[in-house]
Amino acid sequence: MNKGIHEGGIMKHETASEFSREDMPFVAPCRRLPLWAPFRWLRLGLSDFLKAPQQSLLYGLVVAALIAAVSLLAWFRGSQWIMFAMLGGFVFIAPLICIGLYAISAQLERGQPPLLARSLRAALRRHVGNEMVFAIVLLVVFLVWSRAAIMVTVFFPTDGSAGFREMAGFLAFGTAVGAVFAAITFSASAFSLPMIMHRNVDSVTAIVTSVNAVLRNRGAMLVWLTLIVLGLLLGVATAFVGLVLIVPLIGYAAWHGYLETIDADAFPRHEIGITATPRNVTPGETESTAEERVAED
Repeated sequence: MNKGIHEGGIMKHETASEFSREDMPFVAPCRRLPLWAPFRWLRLGLSDFLKAPQQSLLYGLVVAALIAAVSLLAWFRGSQWIMFAMLGGFVFIAPLICIGLYAISAQLERGQPPLLARSLRAALRRHVGNEMVFAIVLLVVFLVWSRAAIMVTVFFPTDGSAGFREMAGFLAFGTAVGAVFAAITFSASAFSLPMIMHRNVDSVTAIVTSVNAVLRNRGAMLVWLTLIVLGLLLGVATAFVGLVLIVPLIGYAAWHGYLETIDADAFPRHEIGITATPRNVTPGETESTAEERVAED
């Protein structure tokens, strides 16, 4: 749905005040994704990385240092189980960490210089209300996740003669518990924060949209989750150095994944900020069509 109208050959886009909240859908529709769509997102993310290498590396360095500090603190002050729980949690709060990267991608696709300061301002000031609601929800889930991970250790076989069967049972139980939290948090966060960055929507609409899109594209989203987990493991295996490259790549790819998956044209733009300006589109096509064209190139 294209909300723009032509005035003297110039495309004019409606602002939030011109939208009726009663007429907006409760959830944004989503497109069906091919199984290997996440690899296309990574290709587009790599393109953004190469267009803004300094900003990407600086952002990745800060996030990698934060992850390393929290993980090492958990290891030395707690236990390896707490550290593993913390690393697992980073997989699902990554959209919150990467919101500044979404802003960099948004600037690039609008032909604007990728200013890191402007990206951080968009991440920390423009949408802070909805971000805080989302962060509180994730924090509660993450704390319950951490507690459950610690309690699972109660079932760890302490008998010196414990064999493969006992260990397999413990690992299977721990994996099942973690999978429940993973499914909930990943489904809620996969597309919600990019949508909050892109359009003037509330947190509930964004979360419900994300869950709906994940459930309708389970195969592609399982591939995407696997790529995120493998990237995190690779980053940790390189003493957190690899995260400097991996975090920006995943952040940019997540933004392109949102644009390809969610059709948010029925929702108003932000009146100020980066996404108040439409993306570069050719005459006669919507932003959604433009994204499909870019993905096919």
